[in-house]
Amino acid sequence: MSRSRWFFGVSGVVCLLVGSGAASAQPGGRHLGGNIKYSSGQNIQPIFEGWSKSPDGGFTMHFAYLNRNHVEELHVPIGPENNVEPGGPDRAQPTYFYPRFNRAAFTVTVPNDWGKKEVTWTVTVRGRTEKAVGWLQPEWEIDPVSRGIDRSVENAAPTLSIEKAPPRATVAVPLTLAAAVADDGLPPPPKTAGRSRAAGPPTFQVPPNSPSEPVNVPGIERESRGRGARGLTVTWFVWRGPAAVEFDPPVSEIKDAGKTAVTATFARPGEYVLRARASDTWASATEDISITVSER
Repeated sequence: MSRSRWFFGVSGVVCLLVGSGAASAQPGGRHLGGNIKYSSGQNIQPIFEGWSKSPDGGFTMHFAYLNRNHVEELHVPIGPENNVEPGGPDRAQPTYFYPRFNRAAFTVTVPNDWGKKEVTWTVTVRGRTEKAVGWLQPEWEIDPVSRGIDRSVENAAPTLSIEKAPPRATVAVPLTLAAAVADDGLPPPPKTAGRSRAAGPPTFQVPPNSPSEPVNVPGIERESRGRGARGLTVTWFVWRGPAAVEFDPPVSEIKDAGKTAVTATFARPGEYVLRARASDTWASATEDISITVSER
């Protein structure tokens, strides 16, 4: 079990072998060197990113996570294996975890008399428990609004509203989700479009005279969520739910009309919370919708 803040998460990029001792050696006791990347089989490291001052005089704790897998997406329901304390176990944290680093995942607000108390997010996957512990260390105060952006430009976050959708859906039957977005036009849209990259299973290059490469679990290539899109966009993703959802398109660039529609196709029944995020590249807004999915 580990107890961490952001510093641990950064080190996790280098030390991907942690938690998979069986994969760090080949048969016969020969050990592999280098930075091995895994498609699946790894766990999740929650991360405390820092704290900021709230408008009401209190404080906001900011949390992220590192899913150490490069392909596998994990579901960890709220409860003993996914809880935030005090005040939990449910403090609006995700239960569906996408691969690799996912920053600004959720926040926890605390009152102005919080003092030296801590907020702890605990996640257990495959028997391994990891913790992110947040407290009001002065050096950990952050500005979540600017994140290094020029604050002289008074940019407002987009406004986002999800149009009413049926609360129920059926496995393998596409469900249409529509949203309306408005923005102040800042920052100015880029003159050139970005390139979208497909996310796929990692590769492993074996140095000369080294043991044969390990066999990673094959992964399915998929478009990265929002990567490569520019300007005002809306991205849909699973916030809570037992399985992945196919969104078509996964990210929408918003034009003059300010409306967008996607289809969501579910592979497994269950209770889902889908989240839409509108972003102008500097600021963002989110809205959730709950869907109950049943078999045919």
